[in-house]
Amino acid sequence: MDLVCTRSKITILELAFVFFEEDTSLMRIYLSRPDLTAQEIQAVSTVLRSPDLSLGPKLIEFEKALASYIGTKRAVAVNSGTSGLFLCMLALGIGQGDEVITTPFTFIASATPILMVGASPVFVDIDPVSLNIELSKLESRITDRTKAILAVEIFGNPFGIDRVCEIARKHNLVVIDDSCEALGSALNGKMVGTFGKMSVFGFYPNKQITTGEGGMILTNDEDLADVCVSLRNQGRGKNSAWLAHERLGYNFRLSDINCALGIAQLSRIDEIKAKRRQVAIWYQEILADEERLVVPAEPEGCDMSWFVFVVRLREDFTMQQRDRILQVMMNRGIQVSNYFPPVHLQPFMVQQFGYRKGDFPIAESVSERTIALPFYNNLAKDDVAVVCRELTEVLDIELSVS
Repeated sequence: MDLVCTRSKITILELAFVFFEEDTSLMRIYLSRPDLTAQEIQAVSTVLRSPDLSLGPKLIEFEKALASYIGTKRAVAVNSGTSGLFLCMLALGIGQGDEVITTPFTFIASATPILMVGASPVFVDIDPVSLNIELSKLESRITDRTKAILAVEIFGNPFGIDRVCEIARKHNLVVIDDSCEALGSALNGKMVGTFGKMSVFGFYPNKQITTGEGGMILTNDEDLADVCVSLRNQGRGKNSAWLAHERLGYNFRLSDINCALGIAQLSRIDEIKAKRRQVAIWYQEILADEERLVVPAEPEGCDMSWFVFVVRLREDFTMQQRDRILQVMMNRGIQVSNYFPPVHLQPFMVQQFGYRKGDFPIAESVSERTIALPFYNNLAKDDVAVVCRELTEVLDIELSVS
């Protein structure tokens, strides 16, 4: 057997061999990269030359800038999107015995804040096109214990968030909007971040803008915002002395260093959105005739701020085939991933709630066939072409040996 791998040839051995630890030093094209310029470096450097590294003027400036951009009265900066969702739960009084409806097709941090306050996540399967929560199934999951709906604009897609809010109002429920993947998205001209009672954005390095680590709570409710400010800062009250604590609180502060980075990034948001849209268009154009893939598109009425670019294998592919394709792409120096494994099938969720495969079949089927392709602001068109060429070739070989 010929055991030599070339760019145009791949052996059965390559398909079968699985590395369990990723060596990113071998990557030619990475999954994600932040877009930092001299402007961001200067902004951080200025803070480092000042005495205000935390709870200083850049915190207030960043909060005001994001609230203005989104169109809400208040913004509260925190150290992560996860912390932001947790504080929303606390501020709204959600706790032991309550239920919060959400999607099983999302990053784990959409569900863990529900558990962190002692409530129970109640999952609803997803729409097979938008991949957001299936609206027709939502009302059937509402009980007298339901206190909120935690909506997610998966991959930056805001489709259906308006209907989620309508259903919530009908049943006197609040909407917490996990907008962590959707900064800059809008639905019918209305900005994501303004739909729910409270919304949260995340600023991890793969997001549209980054603060390194960080998040932001958005709301028009002054009282809820004040509670979140207190909770993020060890429970100190609005006018409390430094060592006076009105409630149980946490150290979820976002430093002025992070905020300065965020201010600089936010000032470039239109440029960043345009860059990401262009990369998405390149993928869509090159993969338009690839019948083995479902290629994401922007729904009607949506101004989508692209977070990632996730294609799906057609339904006759298995998860084992998808995993082999992922590994071979990685072996060829192209970093790819599966986005996302179903939340309800994570080991601790199965152990705690007894979920089983088959409980949410659409989410599971989609999850088994996703391939997140390299996607970031400055990804070159030539690199997009390389990714698509390699993916097409690996698909050809996978089918020939299956």
